[in-house]
Amino acid sequence: MTTPAAPRRSTVRWVLLLGSLAALPAFTVDMYLPALPDVAEDLGSSPAMAQLTVSGMLIGGAVGQLVIGPLSDRYGRRLPVVVGLTLHVVTSLLCAVVPSVGALIVLRVMQGFFNAASQVVAIAVIRDRFTGSEAARILSRLMLVIGLAPLLAPSIGSIVLGVGGWRWVFVVLAVMGTVLALLVLKFMPESLPPERRRPGGARAVLNGYRTLLADRRFLALAVIPGLGMAVIMSYVVGSPFVLQEGFGLSHGQFAVLFAVNGIGLVLSAQVNAALVRKVAPIRLLRFAIVLQGVFALALLAVALTGVGGLVGLLVALWLVLSMQGLVPANASALALSRHGEIAGTAAAVIGAFQSGIAGLVSPLVGVLGGDAVAMATVMLGAVLLTILVLATATPAYRRGGWHAEP
Repeated sequence: MTTPAAPRRSTVRWVLLLGSLAALPAFTVDMYLPALPDVAEDLGSSPAMAQLTVSGMLIGGAVGQLVIGPLSDRYGRRLPVVVGLTLHVVTSLLCAVVPSVGALIVLRVMQGFFNAASQVVAIAVIRDRFTGSEAARILSRLMLVIGLAPLLAPSIGSIVLGVGGWRWVFVVLAVMGTVLALLVLKFMPESLPPERRRPGGARAVLNGYRTLLADRRFLALAVIPGLGMAVIMSYVVGSPFVLQEGFGLSHGQFAVLFAVNGIGLVLSAQVNAALVRKVAPIRLLRFAIVLQGVFALALLAVALTGVGGLVGLLVALWLVLSMQGLVPANASALALSRHGEIAGTAAAVIGAFQSGIAGLVSPLVGVLGGDAVAMATVMLGAVLLTILVLATATPAYRRGGWHAEP
C-alpha cells in the first residue's frame, strides 16, 4: 500500500526537476551578469551593447516558447525539451569562442530560443498534473528552486570569472544543459499521453493561438508575469553597472547582494504557497501588486534623492523584488486554468510575454542613462502597467469580483 509520504516524495521530485528546468534560462542570464563589464571591455563594445546580449536572449526565448509550446502539445513534453537542451549546449559552446559582440548577440538570441523549451515544458507539465490553487501552490514551490538562480548563479559566475574569464561561463552553462538533458531522459516520464495530444499541423497551432488571443482575461493574466519579469530584468541588466561601477562594488560583493535579493524572492514565493491554500490567487495577486507599486515609488524616491545611500537603495530594491514572489505564480495559474486542453500553447504565450516584454523593456534602463534613477523608473513603470492591466481587464478590483476566479 502507498504510504502518505510517497506522494510528497513524488511532488518534491517533480518540483526539483521541473524547477531546475524552469531555472535554466534564469541561470543563463544570472551567471553571466558579473561578466557584463568584462564582456564590454574584451569585445570593445559599449555597456548598452553588452546589455543587448542579455536582452537578445530574452527575445529569443519569447519566440522560442511560441514555437516550442505547440510542439509540446503535439509531440509530448519529453522530445521538445531534450532537443532544446541539446541545442542549448551547442550554442553555449559557440558563445564561448565568439569573436565579436555582434556575433555574441546573435548566438544569445539562438541560445534563448533553444533553452525556452525547458521553461515552457516545465510549466506545461505542471498544468498536466495540477489545476487551480494546487497549481499555484506548486508554481510557488517551483520558485524555491528557480530562486536558486539569483542566489547561486552570480556567485558561480564570479568564481568562473576569477578562474578562467567570461568565456568559461558558457562552458559551465553547456555542462548544466547536458546534465539536465540526462536527468529528463532518466527521471521525467511523459505527462501528456498520445490520446491527449493535439493533432494537426500549422492550422491546429494557429487555431490554438486564435483561441487564446480571443480570451481577453487570459491575455491580461498572461501579460502580468511578463511585466513582472520586466521589473526583475530591469534590475538585472542595470544592477551590475549601478552597483559595480556606480558604487564601486567588487564582483564578489555584487554576487552577495544579488543573492540577498534572491532570498527575498524565494521567501515571498513560499509565503504565497502557504497562503494560496486559504486565500484565492486573485486576491493575493491584487494585494501584492499594489504593495509592490508603493515600494517601487519609494525606490524611485531614494534613487532621486540619494537618501540612505547604498543601504537605502538596497533596502528599497529588496522590498520591490520580494513582492514579485506573489505575482507570477498566481497570475500564471489563473491563466492556465482557463485553457488546460492546450496547456503547452498557453504556457508558451505566458512564457513569450515574460521573455518578450522583459527583453523589450529592460534595455530602457541603458537608454535612460543606466543609473539608479533609470533602473527605478523602468521598474516603477512596469509595476504601474501591471496594476492597470489587472484593473481594466479582470474583475479583481471590481465590487465582489475577487470572489471568483477571473
